[in-house]
Amino acid sequence: MLKKTKIVATIGPASENEAIIRQMIINGVNVFRLNFSHGSHEYHSQNLATIRKVSAELNARIGILQDISGPKIRTLKIPEAFELKNGDRLDFYKDTFDGKKLSNEHYKVCINHPEILSMLKVGEYIYLCDGSIKTKVVQIEKDFIQTQVENNGLLSSNKGINFPNTKINIDIITQKDKNDLAWGIKNDVDFLAISFVQNAHDINEVKKILDENNAKIAIFAKIEKFDAVENIDEIINCSDGIMVARGDLGIEVPYYRVPNIQKLIIKKANEANKPVITATQMLFSLAKSKTATRAEISDVANAVLDGTDAVMLSEESAVGIDPANAVDIMTQTIIETEKNYPYEKFENFKCFNETDIIAKSSTQLATNLNANAIFTITSSGASAVKTARYRAKMDIIAITHSKKTLNFLSIVWGVQPAILIEKHENLTKLLSNSIKLGVEKGLIKKDGVYTLTAGFPVGVAGSTNLIRILQKDQIEYYLSLGK
Repeated sequence: MLKKTKIVATIGPASENEAIIRQMIINGVNVFRLNFSHGSHEYHSQNLATIRKVSAELNARIGILQDISGPKIRTLKIPEAFELKNGDRLDFYKDTFDGKKLSNEHYKVCINHPEILSMLKVGEYIYLCDGSIKTKVVQIEKDFIQTQVENNGLLSSNKGINFPNTKINIDIITQKDKNDLAWGIKNDVDFLAISFVQNAHDINEVKKILDENNAKIAIFAKIEKFDAVENIDEIINCSDGIMVARGDLGIEVPYYRVPNIQKLIIKKANEANKPVITATQMLFSLAKSKTATRAEISDVANAVLDGTDAVMLSEESAVGIDPANAVDIMTQTIIETEKNYPYEKFENFKCFNETDIIAKSSTQLATNLNANAIFTITSSGASAVKTARYRAKMDIIAITHSKKTLNFLSIVWGVQPAILIEKHENLTKLLSNSIKLGVEKGLIKKDGVYTLTAGFPVGVAGSTNLIRILQKDQIEYYLSLGK
């Protein structure tokens, strides 16, 4: 494995071509993101089919992340854009009508979630146009909220709104999201990214939908609201993974706090054995340029050194001028950064159960033996994730009978989801078949040294409880079985 940190790339108009998707996989993509804030179900179905066709032809294990849009709060129609100036009055009404200029210094507008206006208090802020326009609540009336504009800006229809001081407490799963979730369940996506998560309740609501449909999809909470940061421990605890979504997060909290929040969330996710993605504008210049800035390269490198499992491309790959080039630049940055990876930073996590102890011990043993790789036979993928937490210098190669598990591991740091085997109740037979397939795939050298973890009874999730050292004699023994 050339790089251990994984890459998530967003599919869009610039990258939906089969040849481009192929080159993106070759250049280092591990997971493709389908952004359901844009595009129809038919559009995403076509892209999904292309991704699966190309990944099968390349024999590449590629995960699919469905990012549902959530309740994005926006302005309604404004026939003629408002040229707002510092000191102007902007009223937010609870009724529905077209925005209107009342005088040179007075405007009124409506939003798509007017129920939020009842939650505001005097002194709180409303940000518009993704944070570029700042207004302060100065008076609350029965039918509208009066605000004062604090900077100049152009406001038009369908612009995003943020409430950085207000706990809005609305249902984050809209009817559109429910329809999109049904599509994801039907098409067996691997990951769900849930937008505008506020607390554990939001994640549990999604879990209910999945349970009702007997669907096994990993849920990644997108941390992009100030109250999500406040509730980060409970969100991490009930999620399968975390995405640090720095776009809206940089509006919801003071922008200068974002780097430390990013580091904190990555650290907490690492400690909790939960994969974490760092996202938004990582190589933003590549949306319009062939080269990234030095600051952007450093941003990617710092996320890697912090311990993120994956870094993500958004506009760069969805609408950028050369998506494959963006992937290549990100890959080369990761490879160079990992030459100086702080492995020692990840040696002393708390062990929650015996699987954690096995994972930690196998990593330490592999390091002491200078092993070629660590093999983990896993039913659910948990033991591979736990092993990855200790950031081994050698590859972690996952062996499982579940395609779903292999797809999930496509996003986990350092794990190569490489071997799919038939389910066996006999441990010796399972080890023999695994080693034979490893040799056939070129993952095991007959004179190499490896550690291997497995569980007994075989095939039971969470039962990893043994370690094997595989050297020449052991490898030849298992290869000889069944001849």
